[in-house]
Amino acid sequence: MARILIVEDEERIASFVAKGLRAEGHQPTVAPDGETALDLVLRGDYELVVLDIGLPGIDGFAVLDQMRSQGARMPVIVLTARDSVGDTVAALDGGADDYMPKPFRFAELLARVRVRLRAGESRPPSVDSLTGGQVTLDLRTRRATVGGREVELSAREFALAEVFLTHPEQVLSREQLLDRVWGYDFDPTSNVVDVYVGYLRRKLGAEAISTVRGMGYRFNP
Repeated sequence: MARILIVEDEERIASFVAKGLRAEGHQPTVAPDGETALDLVLRGDYELVVLDIGLPGIDGFAVLDQMRSQGARMPVIVLTARDSVGDTVAALDGGADDYMPKPFRFAELLARVRVRLRAGESRPPSVDSLTGGQVTLDLRTRRATVGGREVELSAREFALAEVFLTHPEQVLSREQLLDRVWGYDFDPTSNVVDVYVGYLRRKLGAEAISTVRGMGYRFNP
């Protein structure tokens, strides 16, 4: 059972999602606008947020930006009628963990909720930072440093680095990394993991992540 915040101004959709999540044993709360959502996120103890972009007042992009800048690090699934590539990229780079265009099937949304909640179980909620060797991730400010020098990571790079630092010296398969960072619906034959591991090696150090042939990748503290 998880406490989930639904940020949606369309009452019909909000009620539909809340009813479905409640039937699955979760505890949903609905926020009809961005201001209310921010107040609830920063005061409450939510384990996941389902966030619409087209909100009255503060839009979803601004809500997401303020959430991350103020240290809120629960998973966020963006649920919106905007389905352009630009909006998708903006949401993911802004700190969202997943993106679903409307209209949607509730079964698919529920599957994504399960993926995000499962990924969050690997880290105790009291942990504010992770350190492995010269690499430190501040989970509240979403900043990364290598040997005391700050390096800029995109939201997706940070999420991948977080998985590696949470499982030091453990071999993680491409399928595991796809599931925890990108979500269940990505093509398992995609090379997106290899591409992002390359990005991290350039930023964290070439020796930070080893390739274990035929198995996956290992973070070396």
